[in-house]
Amino acid sequence: MGIIVNRFNSVLKANYEKAVNQEIREEISGLSQLQFISLYEASKPWAIGPFSRREDLTFHKNSQMPDPTGIGWTSSSIFNPSVLIDDEKIYLFYRATVKKESLGSRIGLAIYSPESGWVDQRTNPVIYPTDVDEVLSVEDPKVYRYINETTGQTEYVMYYNGAWEASEELVEKFQKPYGNLAVDIKSAISTDLINWTKQGVVVPHEITRLWVKGAVIPRSGDGSAVKINGEYLMFLSEGCGDKQYVGHSQDMKNWTFVQTEYLPLPATMGKNIYEVASATVNGDQLVLDFLYNDNNDHHSGAQALYNIKDPFNVLDFTTNSCLSWGGMSQYQGEWFFAQGWDAPRGIEEMHFYSAPIQ
Repeated sequence: MGIIVNRFNSVLKANYEKAVNQEIREEISGLSQLQFISLYEASKPWAIGPFSRREDLTFHKNSQMPDPTGIGWTSSSIFNPSVLIDDEKIYLFYRATVKKESLGSRIGLAIYSPESGWVDQRTNPVIYPTDVDEVLSVEDPKVYRYINETTGQTEYVMYYNGAWEASEELVEKFQKPYGNLAVDIKSAISTDLINWTKQGVVVPHEITRLWVKGAVIPRSGDGSAVKINGEYLMFLSEGCGDKQYVGHSQDMKNWTFVQTEYLPLPATMGKNIYEVASATVNGDQLVLDFLYNDNNDHHSGAQALYNIKDPFNVLDFTTNSCLSWGGMSQYQGEWFFAQGWDAPRGIEEMHFYSAPIQ
């Protein structure tokens, strides 16, 4: 066992050193929250917004989290978080990475209470690479509350991305474009939001074709996964052989996936969907927030409106978006989300944004 662990950590360290020297595309690392939330269309009141920054809630990460693998891992940027409100506390699950938008990420947790402010957890990292299909990175947590219908107890599930290097044989088998870098959607379960038990891969490779993003589940303002027409839905977007899939589940653990074009991008808007960021249930409306490639080859964002009973047929689009990969919450009577894109380079900082509830 010790030999296997040492070999894994040796590969982990080599990949970490690659991440340190990784060149990041400016069109990704240069994304700013303002460019997306500033385009709010007041003429479409169903759109969630307009958002403004909550300066009083900014989270400053001022120390390095422990490194259970002992390879000398450190981070310089935090972003793409998931926020869940529980007992008046804000649980902020964040992606901590070597540098903005690089591989080599881990997932940490900070908790805010009105009495104590922000406290970065001593148990961090809550998720870090321990499996072969995570050896390059663990990224972009998405956390949901749900009721375990067997026990009747409240539980929490985190879906996250595990990055790894696929063999040439697998690349050929699944006809994967753009090299060997592979991404799985994985999950972990918790009963207290602090301690997490990994559950493994959620979406089979026959669906992902070795690359997938998403794990976006319709979510209410309190962070609860919402059943639609009697079942939980999971929207997959980027990857899957350039096909859109929807997952179907009764328990948030066991999923079947069906190819479903739930978000056709109008030709007047752009060329293709990059990734669906969130699915927010607001009364009888479902709003998908997503990133796409527009007709000028720019990264653009939008929201799409659905009737909650008909979640695959778009009723309308708007030009604003939030790109809150972990979903939107309600806090102190407003819509609420977090993102770390606008932190100065090399500063680990998370900004919060809020908007009136329509």
